[in-house]
Amino acid sequence: MEDRSRLDKIGFFDVAVILVMVIFLILILYPLWYVIVASFSNPIRISQATVLFVPLDFNLASYERVFKNSEIWVCYLNTIKYTLIGTAINIVMTILGGYPLSRQDFYGRNFFTFIFVFTMFFSGGLIPFYLVVRDLRMLNTMWAMVIPNAVATYYIILARTFFQTRVPTELQESARIDGCTNVQLLIKVVLPLATPFISVITLFYSIGHWNSYFNALIFLTDRTKWSLQLLLREILVQAQMDSMMAAATDEGYADRLLVREGLKYSTVVVASLPLLATYPFLQRFFKEGILVGALKG
Repeated sequence: MEDRSRLDKIGFFDVAVILVMVIFLILILYPLWYVIVASFSNPIRISQATVLFVPLDFNLASYERVFKNSEIWVCYLNTIKYTLIGTAINIVMTILGGYPLSRQDFYGRNFFTFIFVFTMFFSGGLIPFYLVVRDLRMLNTMWAMVIPNAVATYYIILARTFFQTRVPTELQESARIDGCTNVQLLIKVVLPLATPFISVITLFYSIGHWNSYFNALIFLTDRTKWSLQLLLREILVQAQMDSMMAAATDEGYADRLLVREGLKYSTVVVASLPLLATYPFLQRFFKEGILVGALKG
């Protein structure tokens, strides 16, 4: 009887945990689901707060306006360019920073590690940051979007830990005995073993670039160089959609409402699709890449 009572308690605990996790799952997924549903719904229904779980008065008018708006696609291409170039720079800088710090024979590695970690807690502030970018003549250029955030100290520390724990010292010594230089050792031995970790930080870096709008907000004044998230911010926060509403000037109230209500949801969906499509391909690397890289400092 005592054993059965214990099993009953364990069963009740399991059920409680599952219920709590289901609730959290709903709270996390419902906002995303609502945005998708609202983007396919009649904006009048959205303004009446009757859209909850399924599209009401299904229509694609919001997506038609997104696809016809040239400014959105210009910003979309800009964001793709910033993401690809910025992520490539991030990966190269992270590897070149993390791998030397993982080498036991690198003189002064503890000092350089301290310098890197110091920057995680202290910075010059926004105004000196802006002045440095201005003095380097990067204002209103693509480089203002990729150079100031060329590397993240957190990922350098993770890379150092990954190289220390997952690349055997004996393997490196064997490669050097066979005549490998330091560059050949990094390219031919270390990097192939670090594929899971590199895949994960590539995803994280690319998400950061894709979702970034603050650097564009303070460094870019030319709308043709804007990122997609900055334009999305203008739509959602500032509600400045003059160029998008020009096509609806002579139309009725319902069409103008469609522009205001439907466009913001459809734009969010279009802006999120690349990231949602990327996650499944890199999901299998998450556990091996990040958890192993964070085992010890």
